[in-house]
Amino acid sequence: MSLVFALLFIVLAIIFLMGKGDMLIAGYNTMSEEERKEADIRRLRLLMAAISIFTAGFCALMQIMADDIRAEIAATGVFIVISVLFIILANIWAKKK
Repeated sequence: MSLVFALLFIVLAIIFLMGKGDMLIAGYNTMSEEERKEADIRRLRLLMAAISIFTAGFCALMQIMADDIRAEIAATGVFIVISVLFIILANIWAKKK
């Protein structure tokens, strides 16, 4: 099942890299027009593609490590830390200056 999710996230990354899928970015489609002008959508799409690829790798890794609970816990901790860093980066790097 994890491999199915990994494939879905790869497809999602491809959609973002093609310059589509803005409506799939949480919060972007609910922004006012004025707020959207402050966001650099190309950088935001690139970040979303990177997050999608990272999540696909994590899903595939979970499938591989299905028998080792300690490795799964460690990988989940790393995943959470990197996800928080991506969120911070999205709020800093993806803003127009």
